[in-house]
Amino acid sequence: MSSKKIYLSPPHLSGYELNFITDALKSNWVAPLGPNVDGFEKELADYLGVRNAAALSSGTAAIHLALILSGVKEGDTVFCSTLTFVASANPILYEKARPVFIDSDRESWNMCPQALERALTEAYHIGRLPKAVIVVNLYGQMAKMEEITYLCHKFRVPLIEDAAESLGSTYNMRPGGTFGSFGVFSFNGNKIITTSGGGMLTSNSTSAINKARFLATQSKDQALHYQHSEVGFNYRMSNLSAGVGRAQLLVLNDRVKAKRAVFNKYYNELAGVPGIEFMPELAGTMSNRWLTALTVNEKQAGFSNLTLLKSLAKENIEARPVWKPLHLQPLFEGAEYYPHSKELSVSEELFNSGICLPSGTNMSDEDQQRVIDCIKSHVQVKAV
Repeated sequence: MSSKKIYLSPPHLSGYELNFITDALKSNWVAPLGPNVDGFEKELADYLGVRNAAALSSGTAAIHLALILSGVKEGDTVFCSTLTFVASANPILYEKARPVFIDSDRESWNMCPQALERALTEAYHIGRLPKAVIVVNLYGQMAKMEEITYLCHKFRVPLIEDAAESLGSTYNMRPGGTFGSFGVFSFNGNKIITTSGGGMLTSNSTSAINKARFLATQSKDQALHYQHSEVGFNYRMSNLSAGVGRAQLLVLNDRVKAKRAVFNKYYNELAGVPGIEFMPELAGTMSNRWLTALTVNEKQAGFSNLTLLKSLAKENIEARPVWKPLHLQPLFEGAEYYPHSKELSVSEELFNSGICLPSGTNMSDEDQQRVIDCIKSHVQVKAV
């Protein structure tokens, strides 16, 4: 395995990071809070067209605070997309609440409105409506936000939009992360832009974001001495990390174009391979294509997604299965789950056949061709 490793989605610096970090060092603003934090919050809010944003230590922290601000307490239920990373649901457990998982649909791979409606209707009839719904925009693809927001408004349940993977995506020209009571973003090292680690909570409610900032800085009361009347958290972003974020935000639109170009090359080269189907782009949406994802129909292709993953690994190419649905995770054993229908669990089908390909914005054409050639070699073997 002499070839250099091709990573799934590595960080890609803009070239402007040092300017913001140098300013922070010169001014001695290296601790949490500072001009870069203020600037990053304002600039991201302006980009999204929302009123307020709070820069935090992670997207997970943002979900946690959104749940608290939605009134989630011990024993409450929270509905959540099942086809997602565990960070979307872990904060439900932080508050000792009960997750209920909702299946995906085939058109978006995201939360199925029909399954959500069934779950909300049943919860309404037994008097146990959830305190919040967490909808995830998977791999950059927007969920069916029109239907989902309608249902949440109908049942008067707050919507938390986990847009950790969909910064730069749009739904009917409206930015991802702006549909719910709260939007959640992640700047982990593998995201479309990064602060090395961090997140953002956004909302049009000024009072909610002010409360989020209060909770995120250990809930320090207004007093000369250190006084605390409620539980707080150490969730604020550092001024240095925020400087990296500001530099990354300057090139976000370029990163979206690059991600989509990577997807287009894969699609053009592989869409005709029997048994391979790419993650669709919902009508009226524009996905940032954070990761290029596809499914492999083993009967049609002659090989499975797991076989393909092993072959890519042998070639020093990092690829991943689609997220394992949360209702199948040992952590959530026994959790209630609403499938697409009695006969069909879309999320399980996607997990059993899905794969995410390397999608870095700084991946060379040569490296991408390596990935494509590795996949095509399976087709040639089948033909022989």
